[in-house]
Amino acid sequence: MPSEIDPYLIRDMPYYRAVADEVDLYEAAYSVRMPMMLKGPTGCGKTRFVEYMAWKLGKPLITVACNEDMTASDLVGRFLLDVSGTRWQDGPLAVAARFGAICYLDEVVEARQDTTVVIHPLTDARRVLPLEKKGELVQAHPDFQMVISYNPGYQSLMKDLKQSTKQRFGALDFTYPEHGIETEIVAHETNVSTEIADKLVSIAERARNLKGHGLDEGISTRMLIYAGSLINKGVKPLVACRMTLVQPITDDPDMRDALDAAVGTFF
Repeated sequence: MPSEIDPYLIRDMPYYRAVADEVDLYEAAYSVRMPMMLKGPTGCGKTRFVEYMAWKLGKPLITVACNEDMTASDLVGRFLLDVSGTRWQDGPLAVAARFGAICYLDEVVEARQDTTVVIHPLTDARRVLPLEKKGELVQAHPDFQMVISYNPGYQSLMKDLKQSTKQRFGALDFTYPEHGIETEIVAHETNVSTEIADKLVSIAERARNLKGHGLDEGISTRMLIYAGSLINKGVKPLVACRMTLVQPITDDPDMRDALDAAVGTFF
């Protein structure tokens, strides 16, 4: 494998607990190099899933955390000036296309819409990436695949993918795992007892029922792992939960009281 792409190989198996048939479906999609779109709430396991699939398929993974300041040049590349003069540096999308990596654009709607248009030629039958500033047309490596993710719960008319973009992808919907599976995940990732993991998941389920009734988003699996990790290090459960489950998601005093009450019910 070329040295440029070797650092992006995932050597150790990431822990991922399948919820349904998403692993088999993704493998089928990759076999035909179908671009994939992962939709679901923040912290429910989308990124871990992509990492696991890249490891399982033995393919390099280049991840880009999208943001509103990201430009097309940040993705495809730009000319740089150094002591030797001007040189071209490929962006992450160009590197992935050249060398056959999976390119994962995380929270793609955070990027400007004019930026995401650059992925269009890579997500249809052409499978090419025009480097207009360089005057080069990169033909995607046979192993290249595009994967994007976003949280539909945060989207508005001003912050959503264009239909012309969405229709280029297959899609998998993600949500928080059912109680038993989420308990298993939290226990595995934090080394707390199943009893404590079960209580943490129960707190999260109560908080998720408040989404749209004072909370913009519920407590994620990622946040439960933070809480469990602190408890495993000897932090008192009430303190750990307040630090990781209550204070980060709301500043509203009444909502904090409600979440504190839920924590107090179980700890």
